[in-house]
Amino acid sequence: MAYRHIPVMLNEAIHYLNCRPGKTYTDCTLGGSGHAKAICERIQPDGLLIGIDQDIDAITNAQKALQSYSSNIRLFHGNFQHLPRFLSQVKINAIDGILLDLGVSQHQLENSGRGFSFQKDEPLDMRMDRRSATHAGDLINNLAEDALRKIFKTLGEERWSKQIARSIVKKRRQKKIQTSRQLAQIVCAAIPRSKTATQRIHPATRVFMALRIAVNRELEVLSSFMAGVADWLNPEGRLCVLAFHSLEDRIVKQHIKAMEKGCICPPKLPECVCGKKPVMRSLTKKVVRPGDEEVAYNPMARSTRLRAAEKL
Repeated sequence: MAYRHIPVMLNEAIHYLNCRPGKTYTDCTLGGSGHAKAICERIQPDGLLIGIDQDIDAITNAQKALQSYSSNIRLFHGNFQHLPRFLSQVKINAIDGILLDLGVSQHQLENSGRGFSFQKDEPLDMRMDRRSATHAGDLINNLAEDALRKIFKTLGEERWSKQIARSIVKKRRQKKIQTSRQLAQIVCAAIPRSKTATQRIHPATRVFMALRIAVNRELEVLSSFMAGVADWLNPEGRLCVLAFHSLEDRIVKQHIKAMEKGCICPPKLPECVCGKKPVMRSLTKKVVRPGDEEVAYNPMARSTRLRAAEKL
């Protein structure tokens, strides 16, 4: 089955990465390889693309989609938090650009069979890397009610988190919750019908997003990665991040701001004593959003938030 995914904000991402012949770039989230292919086209003849994805389906697809650039690519199956390890394997200390396209792909939603979508009846899995031990069913069927509530509230910003968690615990006592459709039905039934009628999104959207984030530890991984990203870039190297919800975007924004500022001394001190210097400069003072034409063509792009920075 073909790996279907439309790259979001492709032109903008390539612009901010400043792709040039002979340089080395990393696509940390290959997905459908749309961004990766555009990078490969611009780094010819002797540039290098390091492609990473924790979903083996994306790696398999990249081997086919990027076959004509085989001499210019190195592919790694794993999480982008392990970028330093992958760089050491190709004997590279630093690179000229890093792309992060966060979130879930169309393939994972439509064809992965792992329960990412509330519109399908699939096993409640949600692991992007199927080698991971914990899947969504483990959390739904084993976590305490308050722990589930916190996941839905904190990671999904779900208003009805308490009612949903209570309903899940009640239902699982009767029968184990095993599929995405079962979970979606429980969520929908837990929210007052008068409230769901006025929502612009499906009632289960936030719960499914929160579960996926929890299963894959997405926010912890992103925060850890952003803390070290400047160390892996050459001077004038670029970072471009495509985020899809406020929690991701806030992490990226705060880390870029901290790297721009450098000093972490209390404001009351007359002079800096920490010795930290700015290491990055923001290229996007305000978040960049997709245009109306792209959103009309690819509705999945509508929530995209792009931020970019350059190493000093």
